[in-house]
Amino acid sequence: MSSSDPVLVARNRLAGLFANPSRTPDPEAVAAARRNLTAAHVRRAICKALTADPPLTSKQRAELAELLYGGAE
Repeated sequence: MSSSDPVLVARNRLAGLFANPSRTPDPEAVAAARRNLTAAHVRRAICKALTADPPLTSKQRAELAELLYGGAE
């Protein structure tokens, strides 16, 4: 994984908010950084799944897409 890996970038940005122990990080900035880290992890997992062999069927892709829009259980 390179330094341009989105998960590493997001993790480093989150860690950077806590780099100064004498300063409390902005809660909104922490929440945004955690959200970005979660999104980077999800993106990595989706990319891995979409490039897997054998590929997912169209039905499987549609079911997974529904999860992102809240339509699936």
